[in-house]
Amino acid sequence: MKNIFVGNLSYGATEDAVRSMFEAYGTVDKVSLITDRDTGRAKGFGFVEMPVNADADRAIAELNGKEFDGRALNINEARPKTERSFGGGGRRNNRW
Repeated sequence: MKNIFVGNLSYGATEDAVRSMFEAYGTVDKVSLITDRDTGRAKGFGFVEMPVNADADRAIAELNGKEFDGRALNINEARPKTERSFGGGGRRNNRW
C-alpha cells in the first residue's frame, strides 16, 4: 500500500477526476482532496492510496510534472504524518 501526495491541483479538481487519472496505472483504494475546514474550499492538493506498490511507483513516475487542468502536477510518495505540537512552546526559553 502506498500513499501518494498529489500537489498543485487546480482548485476545481474533483476526486473522480483524480481517481480516473490514477486508475490508468492500477487499482485506487482512496482519493482525498484536502479542503479548508473553515471555508470548505479546495487547498490544491490531496492524497491517493494505491494497494500495489509497483502500480503506485509507475503512476508517480509517469504523472509527476504532467499537466492536469492547466497545472503541472507535483506527485511523490507521501511522507508519514508527523505529530503537531500545540500550545506555543511552554518552558523552552524560560528560566525557572
